[in-house]
Amino acid sequence: MRGGFFTSLFEGQPALVHTDKGDVPGVFMPRDSGFVRHTPPPLRVDVGTTTRAATEALGVRAGSTVTMPKHYVRLGGTRATGRSFDDRVGDAVQVLALRHLNRTSLKHPVIFVWSTREEIGLEGAKAVAAALGTTIRRVHAIDTFVSADSPLELPNFAVAPIGRGAVARSLDNSSVTPPAYVDSLVRVARGRGIALQVGTTNGGNDGSVFTPYGVVDVAIGWPLRYSHSPAEVVDLKDVASLADIIQAVAESW
Repeated sequence: MRGGFFTSLFEGQPALVHTDKGDVPGVFMPRDSGFVRHTPPPLRVDVGTTTRAATEALGVRAGSTVTMPKHYVRLGGTRATGRSFDDRVGDAVQVLALRHLNRTSLKHPVIFVWSTREEIGLEGAKAVAAALGTTIRRVHAIDTFVSADSPLELPNFAVAPIGRGAVARSLDNSSVTPPAYVDSLVRVARGRGIALQVGTTNGGNDGSVFTPYGVVDVAIGWPLRYSHSPAEVVDLKDVASLADIIQAVAESW
């Protein structure tokens, strides 16, 4: 398994096995509830067959890729749930910001990047950082802010309630944004009346691989509930807020 995911959250969920013949539906098999072990069992997928020959006839082979289907579902009000909002929301807000960007107001070159393979080693961002090197002054990693805003978590760390705007990700496990830059970002948001929170959280972000080149990482995100699960929850107001702050940063900072 590659990427960051909790294995237990796969169990009992729909699965898709990707083969040369097409996608084969299946189910991630749940563990035997009567058997307790300290380590999770191997992840297995049931595609409904009873023999190896029947399974191989579907195109399933050793090494076939398996994923979980994604579904976007609107909840009450302005909230929605689905899998992989991290970082599809980041992709979407950059598109929204570009659609509304006033390019005639730009004070300096602004580069928008959609990088890949973040979850398995920031590989796309590393390639961009190596290519741009010291030619840029700031990088704004657009990523989720893993929030403690859920009914079962303690509100003593990573507090950024969903529905109250984008988040300046001032500190995480991979980088620290200088306070002066956080303050500047807050001023940009206030100047345009954009909702913006400031918080610290766990995890890392793509911008951290730019810092060895002397580039300041000013990560910005949106608060997310139930990160890396099949049922991540976002508030669409935060998505709009993040798109607005990206546009504002590009135009006025």
